[in-house]
Formats: sequence, structure tokens, C-alpha cells
Amino acid sequence: MATWLRRGRPAPDFDPAFGDRALAEGRQDMLLGRWEGARDLLARTPGDWDRRAHRIRLLADAAADRRTVDLWQASEPRDPDAAVLRAETEVMRMFAAARAGQDPGAEPLDRTALLCRRAAELAPADPYPWVSLIALGRLYPGGHAHMNDWWKELRARDPHHREGHHQALRYLSARWHGSYGAALNFAWDAVASAPPGSPLAVLPHVARAEQYRHRAATEGRSALGLAQHWNDDGARRDLLVTLDKWITRRTVAGAQDTADLNHLAHGLVQAGMTDHVGRVFRLLDNRATEMPWSCSGDAEQLYVRWRDRTA
Repeated sequence: MATWLRRGRPAPDFDPAFGDRALAEGRQDMLLGRWEGARDLLARTPGDWDRRAHRIRLLADAAADRRTVDLWQASEPRDPDAAVLRAETEVMRMFAAARAGQDPGAEPLDRTALLCRRAAELAPADPYPWVSLIALGRLYPGGHAHMNDWWKELRARDPHHREGHHQALRYLSARWHGSYGAALNFAWDAVASAPPGSPLAVLPHVARAEQYRHRAATEGRSALGLAQHWNDDGARRDLLVTLDKWITRRTVAGAQDTADLNHLAHGLVQAGMTDHVGRVFRLLDNRATEMPWSCSGDAEQLYVRWRDRTA
């Protein structure tokens, strides 16, 4: 019998919508070929760039192997939300092709970039088309020459955009077009400039997870120094900064806090700072994510083990 059943504790919830019921319903509609739910959902989030970003990403993920969003844009070609979601969906399709071992090719990538630019024209205040471009830039061999321009456009619309920073960090990681040092420096700069209570304070731990995944995939989990990856003095210092700058000053729950809190809980556990992790698990309220727990073994088992020990 599973540990959580023996103890009367529920299994962790791996809901990708992070409890956003309206988003879950919109995703289901998208899978069934109905785009009206997505249209109504995005229309209800003007100016809430954080929640809107989470909804766009999840809707696009559901739409990537369907033609639903294509039909929406064909029906309402001037609708800015349709254009933004279609652009992100095309980015998802490019990544799906790359994961399948296919070279997307310069022409499809450029065509997708044009869709993102068209979305930016139809929704000039929306930062998300620039997030889509930053993500797409990872797929260009050697990166994209306009990345700095896209980053400036994003920052002009929302200087502390959570999803934009995460996409930029991945671009700068060793797995893509940078290095571990470049990703960490970017993360530290973001933490230093972010306002108190911002979830951007978790970025150094995301950078560590990205580097661990990259080294484990390319060198194996027994690679030199990888066992100490999570618990050196720098990691512990960054964790204390995150607790101080985010958790102790957190007044508003972000749309993607579930993902960020899981990164923080995992970092605290791996660094042996378990005195602090109970508070984080209580904030999570049993919501879990595969990453970064899967870096260290079975995600569900590890989450349950530490939740039950500390929360």
C-alpha cells in the first residue's frame, strides 16, 4: 500500500493547471475542438500578465496537436487573443518536432517568428508574444540575433514577467546557448532587481535544476561533483535569500507559484535545510510538479517522503 494511504494522507496533486478550474475547463474544450472557452477565458485576464501567461502556455500545450486554435484564428483573424495563442501554439509545435528528433528547419522557425510578430502587432501591450519569441529563439542554431531586442520589448511591457524570465534563463543555460555561469548570473541579477515578494527569487534554483538535468543527461548521474550540486555554500545562500525576499514577503499568490514553490522545497531538501521546508509544503497544499523532484528520483515518492516528514 502506498505510504500516503497508510498514513491517511492524500496522493500529491500533479494538476498542470495548478488549481485554476477555469483553465482546466478551457484545456478540455481545446482538446474537444471547441475554441470558444479559450476565447472567453483569455478575455477575462486583461492586464493580469502572470495568470494570462500560465493560461496561454497550458492552452497552447493542449492545442499543439489539434487544429482548434487554427480554426479560431481563421474565424476571427483580427482577434488579438487568437493571434497570441496561435503563435504560442506554433512555438509548441516547433519544440514537439525537435523533441521527436526532427529538425524544424529555418523556414518553419522564421514563419513561426512572423506569427509571433503579427500577434505583437495585434496585441501591442501584451508581453506574451515576446515570451514566445524568446522561447522560439532556443531552437535556432547558435541562438537568434534579435534576442536582445526581444528581451527589451518584453521588459518594456512587464519588467518582472515571470514566464519571460524563465524562458530567458533556459536560453542562457548550458543546454541551449549559454553556460551554467551565464544562467546563474542572469538569475542573480533578476533576484537583485525584483521587488520584495516576487517569485523571481526562485530563479537560481531553477538554474541549478537546469544544469543538473543537462549534466545528468550528457555525463550521467555519477559525474564528478554532481552529488554536491545542490548543497554547496552558494546554493544555501541563495535559498536563504529566496526565503527572505519571497516567502517572508509574499502577499499575493502568483499563477505559477506551484511550480516555483516545488523548486524551492526541492532545493531546501537537497541542501539539508529541512527546518525551513515545512512552511513551503504548507503553502503548496499538496500540489506537486514533476520537475525538479524527478531530478533526484521518483517525483511522487520524494515529494510524499519530504511532505510527510516536514509539513
